[in-house]
Amino acid sequence: MRLPESEIEPRLRIELAVGLYIQSLLSFGKGCELAGLSREQFAGILGQRAIPRHYESEELADDIRYGRSDLTLWAYLAS
Repeated sequence: MRLPESEIEPRLRIELAVGLYIQSLLSFGKGCELAGLSREQFAGILGQRAIPRHYESEELADDIRYGRSDLTLWAYLAS
């Protein structure tokens, strides 16, 4: 399959990020950065390919902080 020139580098970055993530050579966050994708987009690609998430304590802490900030925002908006 031939890709348009403008799609080659972004696709290669995604494939490299996914491959390194599978091998536990990149964290989820670094995989997102390398792929140039948001956390949701990268998670979607992993899900489509049935690749399980590697969940480390650092990522758990990030998710907890994110969830708390989201709850704070919702509490503010609801008041």
